[in-house]
Order: sequence, then C-alpha cells, then structure tokens
Amino acid sequence: MRLCIVIPAWNEEKRIGKTLEYYGKFFDGKFSLDFDYEILVVINNCQDGTEDVVKKYQKKFKKIKYIRLIPGGKGFAITEGFREALKGNFDLIGFLDADMATSPEEYYRLLKNINNCDGIIASRWKRGAVNNYSLKRRIFSHGFNFVIRALLFLPYSDTQCGAKIFRKDFVNHVVESIGITAWAFDVNLLYLAKQKRFKINEVATTWEDKEGSTVNVMKDTFSMLSAVLRLRLINSPFNFVVRAYDKLPNKVKNGQFIK
Repeated sequence: MRLCIVIPAWNEEKRIGKTLEYYGKFFDGKFSLDFDYEILVVINNCQDGTEDVVKKYQKKFKKIKYIRLIPGGKGFAITEGFREALKGNFDLIGFLDADMATSPEEYYRLLKNINNCDGIIASRWKRGAVNNYSLKRRIFSHGFNFVIRALLFLPYSDTQCGAKIFRKDFVNHVVESIGITAWAFDVNLLYLAKQKRFKINEVATTWEDKEGSTVNVMKDTFSMLSAVLRLRLINSPFNFVVRAYDKLPNKVKNGQFIK
C-alpha cells in the first residue's frame, strides 16, 4: 500500500516544520515491504520562508517532496496536489492541514479504518471525538453543518476537518469535477462523492486547535455559506442564476456601476 499525503501551505513558516518532523518520523517508522508513503507539500504563493523550511526537512526525510503554485486558495492547492499525486503509483491519496492539528497517530488511524470504503474523513464532532474548540467556534461549526445537511443532504457530522484519505480511483474520478476551490472545497468533494455514489466513512478524531490560524470565524463562515449556496444552485434547476451571475462584469459584482 502506498499513501500520498498532500499538505497545502500558505505562509506556514512557523508551523509546518513541526508537522514535517513528527509526520516524517512517524511514517518512516511504519515503512515496510507492505507500506510506503510520500508527503507532498503544495507551497501556495508563500511570502515567507515556508519553502526554506520544507527544503530543510526534505534533506532529513527523503519521502518529503514539494511543488510551487500561484495563488488560488487552499482547495486549489489540494486539487493541484491531487493531480500531482495521481502521476505516482499511489493506492491512497489524502490531505492534511499544515499546523498538525491532527497528530500522525490519528491520521494513521484513518488509514487503518478505511476498510472497503472509497474514502475516510476525520470528525471533530462525532461521538468519541476530542477537541479544544472555543464555544464560539463550536456554535459556528455546528451551524454551518446544519446548513450543509439542510441544503445538500450530506450525512456527515463534520465536513471541514482537515484530515481526509481517499482511494486513488475516487480522486481520479472526481478531480476534474471540483468546481469550488476555496473554503467550501471539502463540501464540494463530499458532494461529488454522494452524487457519484462513492462510500465515504467518517470516524471520530482527536483534534487540537493550533495558534496562528488565519481563519476569521465571522468572515470566512459567510464565505463558506455563500459557496455552499452556489454549489446547491449549480446542482438544481436554478443553475441559470449562477451562470448569469458569472457573466456579469467584476465591477457590477462588486457593487460598482459601469458608465
């Protein structure tokens, strides 16, 4: 079995080193005739020393590789990582947040529990999960999940947890269909799985919220909800609304008048 772990990295100079250290040591320890892995860091328009940190750990752990991208959001970086991983001889392709909110032990537990499913996702809210989220983050997360269930009928307790693993066939089947590459990327991915009747398992995880996150709960939740609404409209008889909006000039979209 061969696993590729995609890690999107946007200005992660201060956090990604620890992740590469812990994951490199852990998965090197799991290497055998029956298991191999690669960590693929997608450096996405970084303005800090992220690339230098990755190069440092690349010398220490031979299974670490990286690619550079122009800006396009976290989902865009993961999608390009998927495309790169599909070039290799991997059985499983997953992704992981750069801050190590999910420990390598927890990520490996995902791998061991994929069984006959097409993918497996970690959940911070399923019974048995452990996390240190604030009350405000809990309220917004549960609210967002309620909207997803109501609009898209997805059965998961947590679509946004940044720890997921999929079989190569699934990634190959959906990668060209991913249309939302910003905050609602995960929702888009799981909605495609539902549409195409792939089986995705969800398991409780231990999650540690890390300092240094660039997520703005109020602002980003609104952006995510807008993206989910767009996804729902695209997959409904009202998709003409989205098409008409996409044809509008950018100045009109931004609330400006064109003379």
